[in-house]
Amino acid sequence: MDTLGIIFTVVLIIAAILAGMYFLGRYLQKKQNESQQLIDQNRQKITAYIIDKKKAKVSEANFPKSVMEQMPKRLKFFKMPLVKIKSGPQIMTMFCDKKAFEALPVKKQVQLEISGGYILGFSTGKKGEKKPEFEKKLTWREKFANKIQEWQSKANQPVKKNK
Repeated sequence: MDTLGIIFTVVLIIAAILAGMYFLGRYLQKKQNESQQLIDQNRQKITAYIIDKKKAKVSEANFPKSVMEQMPKRLKFFKMPLVKIKSGPQIMTMFCDKKAFEALPVKKQVQLEISGGYILGFSTGKKGEKKPEFEKKLTWREKFANKIQEWQSKANQPVKKNK
């Protein structure tokens, strides 16, 4: 094969990979939107005491067999944010959203927003205490815009000359 044929083949392979990633991304985005809609429909508030929180494998979390059977096999090996709560007389282990997991207080009574066995958010329930706000994840465009502003502010500062 000549060089032009090799370059054409490489470009064709890269284009096929990018097209496959595009359609896979659209499919996964659609699936995630459907599951998020289902989570929002089943949202409830409960009052619970947070006993413990940790990141552990699902297989180590003492979930019932029915939950373990429904769990995708690939998730059984990942460490997930798990929270042990007491709601009434019942002690449960629940999955938790990453953002809520980081801000969740331990050994405190809180108002939890749950959907099934998944903790979406919380509030402490005390008057005068603000609901914790989670950090908003910046998109790559916002990060790039912040970087440009930072560079421009550095460029606009007067240069100090040593005499």
